[in-house]
Parts: sequence; C-alpha cells; structure tokens
Amino acid sequence: MAPPLSEICYQLAATPSRRHLRKRTIPSQPPSPPLARITRLMALAIELGGRIAREGLACGELARLGHVSRTRVTQILNLLHLAPDIQERLLFLPAIEKGRDPISEKQLRRLASEYDWNRQRRAFEPLLVPAPPN
Repeated sequence: MAPPLSEICYQLAATPSRRHLRKRTIPSQPPSPPLARITRLMALAIELGGRIAREGLACGELARLGHVSRTRVTQILNLLHLAPDIQERLLFLPAIEKGRDPISEKQLRRLASEYDWNRQRRAFEPLLVPAPPN
C-alpha cells in the first residue's frame, strides 16, 4: 500500500472576468417607440383569458400568480367585453412617439361596461380622434 500523499498540487488557469466576457453589440435598428399602454393591457387580457380557458384558473389564482389584486385582474379581464373589432384596433394602435397615450384605460373600462357592441363602436370612434394641442 502506498503512503498517503502529503502534497496536493492545483493548477489554476486565468479566466477573463465577466465584465470582459460581455460583448458590446450595436443594435441593427434604433430602438422603436414603446407600444401604447392600452395595447399591452389588451394583449395581457387576451393572454389571461386564454390561461383561464386552458388551465381553469380563477381570478384569485391569477392575481396571486401575478402579485396583483383580484380587482386589478378583473379590470384587465373586463377588456375582453369589448367588441372583437375594437380589441383588434387596440392591439394595432401605433406606437407612441411622445406624449400621452391617445386612449386611456379608464375610458375603455366605461366602454366595456356597455354590453351592446354597436353602442361600444359608436362610443369608441371619438376616442381615436387626437385631442387638439393646448
């Protein structure tokens, strides 16, 4: 039997730091302006509605998973009460260059509480007209 070794040798190789590993890339296109907030909320409502249908989740479970209140989840899901063509138009709103969003969520909440789609459509058209500058 061999005697126990009294020395242990390690060989360390130098590795570049994380700071040097990151490559700085130049974007091929300049960053695009952000989507309207209501566009993102409409997409979220559609996604949450799909999860409810697929996974059988309740609003309370969605709220817990999203770390928001049940009330907020309900407000977002109520956007699904809008007429399908209004939902589509919200999803394809142009990006906001600067300033406020043309349509607020509060306006759409009132609109979604109207269950007649024809009335919704009539009330939606004036919301698309930009406000005159002050």
